[in-house]
Amino acid sequence: MVNSQEFAKRIEKVIDYYEFSAASFADKVQVGRSSISHILSGRNKPSLDFVLKVVSAFPEVELYWLLNGKGSFPKNETPTPTSKKQPEDVVDFQEKKEASKTDLLNLNHQNSASKKIKKVILFYEDGSFEAFEN
Repeated sequence: MVNSQEFAKRIEKVIDYYEFSAASFADKVQVGRSSISHILSGRNKPSLDFVLKVVSAFPEVELYWLLNGKGSFPKNETPTPTSKKQPEDVVDFQEKKEASKTDLLNLNHQNSASKKIKKVILFYEDGSFEAFEN
């Protein structure tokens, strides 16, 4: 189970690292601003959807670190946060990620017409994962 207070501290660390306000962080993660406020105050526990959105929006955030404080942040020792200036390798990774997402979701064409892929989840050896929805 996730310790809500410790989780909130890690979210605050991410917000500070990217020099966001809570509102701009909510916009970047594509959640309601009140969701961030409620998580930071400890009123609400983070949902799986929220955690996935944070990990997806910020490649430097390691899933295990976000959930239970184990691991490191930032995951990649990048000299500048991606919100300010994206290093070429991060941009390249994001382009490849989008291409992979498109390739995965295009598998629908290889399946029968009655079956459509709704969601693909990739699990990596480092314990992180990504979810793609069609």
